[in-house]
Parts: sequence; C-alpha cells; structure tokens
Amino acid sequence: MEKRIIIAIDGHSSCGKSTLAKDLAARLNYIYVDTGAMYRAVALYADRAGLVKNNQLQDVETFKSLLPALHISFGRDDQQKLFTTLNGENVEKEIRTMRISNMVSQVSSLGFVRETLVRAQQELGQQKGIVMDGRDIGTVVFPQAELKIFLTAKPEIRAQRRYDELLAKGESVAFDAVLENIKTRDHLDETREISPLRQADDAIVLDNSELTPQEQLEFVMERV
Repeated sequence: MEKRIIIAIDGHSSCGKSTLAKDLAARLNYIYVDTGAMYRAVALYADRAGLVKNNQLQDVETFKSLLPALHISFGRDDQQKLFTTLNGENVEKEIRTMRISNMVSQVSSLGFVRETLVRAQQELGQQKGIVMDGRDIGTVVFPQAELKIFLTAKPEIRAQRRYDELLAKGESVAFDAVLENIKTRDHLDETREISPLRQADDAIVLDNSELTPQEQLEFVMERV
C-alpha cells in the first residue's frame, strides 16, 4: 500500500499557495484544506457581527464569545470547484474581496482564533493524505509533515496576480492598493507575536516568480 504523507505549503500572501496545493491534491488524490479561506471566513464572521470599523476589530472579548457558534467547512460545486462555507452558507466570493483582505491579518493574529483553527486543522490531518497551505502549517500545525514547501515570489508579481484575479471577478480596485495590501500583510504576518510567518528549517524554498503553475507543480511532484 502506498504511503500517504502530509504536505505543508507555507509562504507569503498571493504567491499561489492555494493553486499549488489544489493541483497537488488533485494529482495525488489527497484532501486539500485552504487554511487561508478559514481565516478569511473568521474575518467575515467578525465583520457581519458589526465588530469591524475602518478595518479594525472593535470588541475582542465579544468576538471571542461569538467564536464557538462559528462553523467552517468546504464543499464542491457542480464543476467540482472547492468553496468555503460559513455556518452552512457559501461565502467563497465574499471572503476573496479586498475588504476581507484588509482585515484578515489582524483577525488571524488573535491567539484564541489561531488556537481554534489550528485544532480543527490538526484533526483534519490525522489520517494523512492531506495538502494544507497557509502561514504556519510546517512550523505550528504540522511540524511533523513529511514534505514542507515555502513558497514565495516578488511583491510586485504577487500584486499583479492578485490584481488580475480581482478584475476577473468583476471587482474594481487599483493596482497600487493591491500592492500596498500585499506589503502590509507581509509585515503583519512576519511580525505578529503568535505563529509568525517563517520558513521551517526543513522546508524547501520555491520562488515561483518566473514559473508557470505547471512548472511549480512538477518541481514539487519530484520531491513528493
């Protein structure tokens, strides 16, 4: 019987972690978990509760008391595309907006949020055969993962990819605003006190600035 492993993909925002993770999961017939979508769903939950003003969380204690009522899961549509659900509602489109992007790093830096979601993520990986991407998968969630990839790309290239993605979804946004959001999120992710973004000592670094999705997939498959 083929040995199934845990593949942890960490890296900066908008560098294609989800694309790589989805492609790997499909190729290997593994389960894919988008942890970034989980944190975005939490940010949306706070926003809908009226606890966010000017991209700032206003009442942490109230938010903490509401968190036990939150349930995040994943489904597939008729085209077999993954989507995120928040308490049973498909929120995939809403969690990908710039509004949520501007608040997700702040919400995900809260200790009780990370503890709640890390617990849920670890439970998903108990049977192995899983690909998970995020900021702290190889360092905190699955330090025992058999394969760890640290994905990165130049900020301007990441901003262009994100900008093109938002335009394709019909969202009106300026490139400079996207680039600023990328740089701000990098800073917040790398400097937060709890589970900061960092490369695991045994992770393989992959800069995909000049690579196609297919080229980066083959790079990782060789190491699987």
